Amino acid sequence: TYLPNVNEMTDFNMWTWNSRVFPGIDPLPVRLGDKVRVRIGNLTMTNHPIHLHGHSFAVTCTDGGWVPESAQLPETTTDVPVGAVRAFDVLADNPGDWAFHCHKSHHTMNSMGHDMRNMIGVSKKDLAKAVGKLAPDAMVMGSTGMAMGEMEMPMPDNTLMMMSGSGQFGPIEMGGMFSVMKIREGMARDDYKDPGPYKNPQGTVAYEVDAPASAAPRQNGGKEEGGTTQMKGMKGMKGMKGM
Repeated sequence: TYLPNVNEMTDFNMWTWNSRVFPGIDPLPVRLGDKVRVRIGNLTMTNHPIHLHGHSFAVTCTDGGWVPESAQLPETTTDVPVGAVRAFDVLADNPGDWAFHCHKSHHTMNSMGHDMRNMIGVSKKDLAKAVGKLAPDAMVMGSTGMAMGEMEMPMPDNTLMMMSGSGQFGPIEMGGMFSVMKIREGMARDDYKDPGPYKNPQGTVAYEVDAPASAAPRQNGGKEEGGTTQMKGMKGMKGMKGM
């Protein structure tokens, strides 16, 4: 058998929750206002900092037993060591779709290989032509980067994209130990069906503004004239010419 060296992060690896990876993993539907206990057991040979967006929580139980309320701290991330169990309680008081994942970036990716060099900023026009003659289906990564979730290319059987998944605003580009806690108002008790995308209240979604950028504010009342900044209020500093 072979175990990748997780300290070097140079080997192929695949991280799962219950043998499932995103996007082929169920969300966590929760009724608004419910108090939820999440229990995680780590059977891998590396630790996992588990992170929840949109809420804070308290670690209430470890392998050693229950944590007294006086010793509980508000957290958004809890580290689960090798061979350990952590349970945390979260009050689902913030409706929405909230990312729930391991906070190690390579644990939220699939089929990740590290032997490829970073070619950002390098022109690969001639290389793409040469490779295309040998492997017509090959796709050379863009010189300025590219969204992997938008890539459309054939893949070998039984293969997962490194970063995948889509949401109501476009590609999510995650994988591995990633899911979504979906908190909704009006859900029936013990109803764990996927409620679908969250309907954001009007005026709460960011959008692009087609307008010129305003001038950046400046501190201390400085004024720019001829490429220099005039600094007022500096009396008593004679002999400091040429600055």
